[in-house]
Amino acid sequence: MRIFVTGGGTGGHLYPALAIARALVKLEPRLEPVFIGARRGIERDILPTTEFRHELLDLHPLYRSRPWQNWRTLRGLASASGRISALAREGPPQFVIGTGGYAAGATMMFAARRGVPLFIQEQNSFPGRTVRAFSRFAREIYLGFPEGGELLPAKARGRAVYTGNPIAPPPSPLPDKEIARGAWEFYDGGIVILVFGGSQGSAGLNAVVDAWVTRGLPDGVQMIWATGKAHYDRHARHESTRVRVRPYLAPISDAYAASDLAIARAGAMTTAELAAWQIPPILVPLPTAAADHQTVNAKALAAAGAARWIAQSDLTVDRLDAMVRELMLMPRALEAIAKAERERARPDAADAIARRILSNVHLT
Repeated sequence: MRIFVTGGGTGGHLYPALAIARALVKLEPRLEPVFIGARRGIERDILPTTEFRHELLDLHPLYRSRPWQNWRTLRGLASASGRISALAREGPPQFVIGTGGYAAGATMMFAARRGVPLFIQEQNSFPGRTVRAFSRFAREIYLGFPEGGELLPAKARGRAVYTGNPIAPPPSPLPDKEIARGAWEFYDGGIVILVFGGSQGSAGLNAVVDAWVTRGLPDGVQMIWATGKAHYDRHARHESTRVRVRPYLAPISDAYAASDLAIARAGAMTTAELAAWQIPPILVPLPTAAADHQTVNAKALAAAGAARWIAQSDLTVDRLDAMVRELMLMPRALEAIAKAERERARPDAADAIARRILSNVHLT
């Protein structure tokens, strides 16, 4: 029984789709997910390494700053529509799952036009353009942030369900922190700070952390710093007994298990994983994110007591150092953030979404 799964362009859209598809197949092994994405998105590198059939199409985003190039978007949409229809003739989909991004638009349009049951998962507190456009056709919309429902079109809000974001859940109970630190050869005591700017790293965040390490970290601070592969050579010299510098963390669970505090971007999947692992974060939103949604995410979490945040334009060595020292001197503040994270964490979101989808369809 074929289903179409669509979403990509970035990992923030693709990885939730993969998590939901795997949860569905685990519950209903007869399902055959077919992923539909963009040739120019991250899915071109990730999907060939997975167990799923996939089709990569000539899809493009809206070129807001270069509108004269939107002919590419229209041409890609037309050609994609033909290919999606051909896939449906091979085997009609039982339903369609969309996780947003420009790569999902053509397939969600197919579902809306053909009356195929459509389910949408929105990762961020500010729903994206594609999700807002197609939410009125969806049977249910699964929210990564409860605040996101208020920003959907009025006709769709009644079908929005707060499930949290689908991630690979941490083990329960969480691993022993001292054992995890030993694997990194850190000494006992103090705190371990995890620094990462997403899978590609962040030049802006790395520059401030580099200057902070050069000046001298506060006593008792040890650090796991994932720079991103493109930035690693610039910062690798800081490797020491107190600072572990890595181009990429795979699996990142080893770092999560050892960490007491994180300094990170405010992407939806990052914040969902930190909440599930109960790691209090200092969030530095990516200022160029679409619709500034990372700042909206950070503000929502801070308002719920589940994070501290600072704009990248305000991030300096002095400000970062002061924020870390303040939290080190206030263990109850760290505990309060972790408690607020636990209340929002939904580590079993993928399974919950899969069960809701299967309860909403009649498989033939």
